[in-house]
Amino acid sequence: LNKPEWYLTQVLMWIGNHSKFLDDKIQPILDKAGSSVNAGLEFSRALVMLVLEKLAADIPCLLYDDTLFCHLVDEVLLFERELYSVHGYLSSLPSCMHILSEESCFQRWLTVEKKFALQKMDSMLSSEAAWVSQYKDITDVDEMKVPDCAETFMTLLLVITDRYKNLPTASRKLQFLGLQKELVDDFRIRLTQVMKEETRASLGFRYCAILNAVNYIATVLADWADNV
Repeated sequence: LNKPEWYLTQVLMWIGNHSKFLDDKIQPILDKAGSSVNAGLEFSRALVMLVLEKLAADIPCLLYDDTLFCHLVDEVLLFERELYSVHGYLSSLPSCMHILSEESCFQRWLTVEKKFALQKMDSMLSSEAAWVSQYKDITDVDEMKVPDCAETFMTLLLVITDRYKNLPTASRKLQFLGLQKELVDDFRIRLTQVMKEETRASLGFRYCAILNAVNYIATVLADWADNV
């Protein structure tokens, strides 16, 4: 259960190792017979169905172990990425995202995603470098003087989007968007709490850093507004 990468990598190797044989030897036979079947895709689809069976059997066994469950989700997302980008798999075919979208699994995924995002926010705001810009010494890069915590937070949101963007239904994506909105609001509250501690020094370093963080986040969210 703690090594889903073993069978996921094995399946990707089988697909890769057989692609030339399927394209060069099998596909011409299918074409000659007037069949519309794509040999490579059909081979991949059949192997993915095996993966789905394996996942359906494994997930109930690790649903309440955060570490194992997160590791499984991470490995499945890597598997999916390579399946589509390297092996030309089609979104219309069965995929692991359908398994991750099933109610009990999906709700668990949302829960652990939120848990680890909040832990990340705790660590980024308690870091010594939280209010310092990574690029403070490079003036042409650092026009907005973005503190490290704001940049890390927006990267966190971007990573979450990247993880859920291939979910098969809009309703599931919207649930993840709801999580992101919660995180933005949580971050806003945290910034407000820090700001209240700094009100006596409103031209102080940290107070200005908070204003820069808010400006940066608002700017990036406006840029993302065109992304459906």
